[in-house]
Amino acid sequence: MIFETERLIIRRLCVEDIDAFHKLESNVNVLKYATGNPKSYIENETELKTLILKYNTSKNGFWIYAIVRKTDNQFLGTVALVKDNLDDEIGYRFLEEFWKLGYGAEVCVGLITYCKKLKMDKIIGYVVDENIASSKILENNNFKIKNTFINDEGLAETKYELYL
Repeated sequence: MIFETERLIIRRLCVEDIDAFHKLESNVNVLKYATGNPKSYIENETELKTLILKYNTSKNGFWIYAIVRKTDNQFLGTVALVKDNLDDEIGYRFLEEFWKLGYGAEVCVGLITYCKKLKMDKIIGYVVDENIASSKILENNNFKIKNTFINDEGLAETKYELYL
């Protein structure tokens, strides 16, 4: 376990997550707020195995973890933590059926606490402007707007930052 919140456990991904991981990473509605395009089952299986192998890489600065519900171990989505010399970035995405249930706000608070334990000074998050719910989550957790820009997919996006 990486960390937990009241209702959630954040843990390493495992090969048994493939079906739910594929459902997440091939959902057009989930990905419209993220970079990348829906992938095939085989592509997601390869990506999942690569992410799992990165856990054992000493100089890895990019981690993706599973978000699971405590009550039934249901896979809900993923969180990302990117360690960088300039900006340490957090991110999360949920399966569509778990939107608007408060899980995003809950995992954001957990990520902030976890980043403080890692002695990070500042974390950032990027949000496509159409994703109003995620913008509100960051703003409700005292993230401040750093700048806005057009991303590689041609979408308006905002960079938020929080000093810890």
